[in-house]
Amino acid sequence: MTTLSSVWPLFGLTLATPRLELRPIQDHEIPAAVAAAQSGIHEPGRNPFSTPWTALPDEELGPNMARWHWRCRAECTPESWTLLLGIWHENELIGCQDVGAKDFAALKTVSTGSWLKQSVQGRGFGKEMRAAVVLYAFDWLGAEVAESEAADWNEASLGVSRSLGYELNGITRKAWGTRIETVQHVRLTPDSFKRPDWDLQVQGHDAAAKFLKIT
Repeated sequence: MTTLSSVWPLFGLTLATPRLELRPIQDHEIPAAVAAAQSGIHEPGRNPFSTPWTALPDEELGPNMARWHWRCRAECTPESWTLLLGIWHENELIGCQDVGAKDFAALKTVSTGSWLKQSVQGRGFGKEMRAAVVLYAFDWLGAEVAESEAADWNEASLGVSRSLGYELNGITRKAWGTRIETVQHVRLTPDSFKRPDWDLQVQGHDAAAKFLKIT
């Protein structure tokens, strides 16, 4: 029987940590992601995202999020891909962790980004979900570098990076919406990675890797 995951193998990928399940968000789950985002992610006027999508009114945030999910799927190729992984805790969707790459076959480098709804922040979920995708990138995909970035005032994100062993990798000034931010870049390798004391459980890797032509 033809299934959705046989048509789009990335839908069969699941990463599990002690408390979280990470897997690609499907269409019927987009409303839950929208509701989580609308419940609040950050303090007003302190937008941590390069594209200020959380500032959109509710009637625009939902369609914008749906377009982003569909765009990432439509543009997914072995040469350029982004996995948008929903974060589930006790069967509730509480945020999103992405991991992506361009020219991965040659560069072996991934980049990450994430968000969590405010009501679950401060419980270590941000570190746990970042560790999950880094473990997957290094141990399963064969990545050699993981990169990220954050506004220099975003101590929550930079704190997660420090706790996992990321090293500072330069600063730039960027236009984030209508604001100019100083952006801190960070870089992690398998040698500097401070691994968690738990093992990542992975399902659906072989089909996903074959789909992305990662050997």
